[in-house]
Amino acid sequence: MDGSVLVTGASRGLGAHIARRLAADGRPVAVNYLPDRAEAERVVAGIEAAGGRAAAFRADVTDEADVTALVAAVESQLGPIAVLVPNATGPQPMIDAVDVTWRDHLQQLTFFVKSPTLLMQAVAPGMRTRGGGRIIQIGSDVFERAAPGMSAYSAAKGAQLSLTRAWARELGPWGITVNVVAPGWIPVERHAEIDPRIVDEYRREVPLGRMGTPAEIADVVAFLASEAARFITGERITVNGGHTMD
Repeated sequence: MDGSVLVTGASRGLGAHIARRLAADGRPVAVNYLPDRAEAERVVAGIEAAGGRAAAFRADVTDEADVTALVAAVESQLGPIAVLVPNATGPQPMIDAVDVTWRDHLQQLTFFVKSPTLLMQAVAPGMRTRGGGRIIQIGSDVFERAAPGMSAYSAAKGAQLSLTRAWARELGPWGITVNVVAPGWIPVERHAEIDPRIVDEYRREVPLGRMGTPAEIADVVAFLASEAARFITGERITVNGGHTMD
């Protein structure tokens, strides 16, 4: 399946690793960013230095006009989008359940329901015309762990999973697969100030006895984007070292 890849929120964190990994498979990659072009350009430069093709695209993927313009720009510069990875996220504050407001819920739903919906609607018609595509959402095992203080985030991630399954059924006849990769806690840049004791406590709960790495999430995304996953849709693949096994 030929075509380009769009990874949102790809200037840092998991998104940057996913962009690099998919580029290594030979696909042109659109590195979406919003606040900092320099970080996105560093990701692009790294991909190009490794022999890949990429470009940075600024867009607020929670805004309908920005999403429409983003998809048009990516397809004009890199070719039709064959793989969409809605990865962009906002702040994830810990708030006691008794203090959560509707605004708190909307903030999470904006990133995990509104944004993926806008992106899907922008790319799906083209994928249909070309005979198929891949949509790979980035979820979270917090939905299963019911972590205290994360009720708004967990609810939005649950909604995201429901979207994935509904879209898989609706878009399947168009040859589009829709899946979600649900990482456990994968330390990235924004976790740099976390108390090491908290990391150690989490690690002790993981059957494999270690923290996961961004590369391990990117590898699963790459699998779902590949022809090897052509008959997998509507699934959630949890990547957390067995932390939430039944």
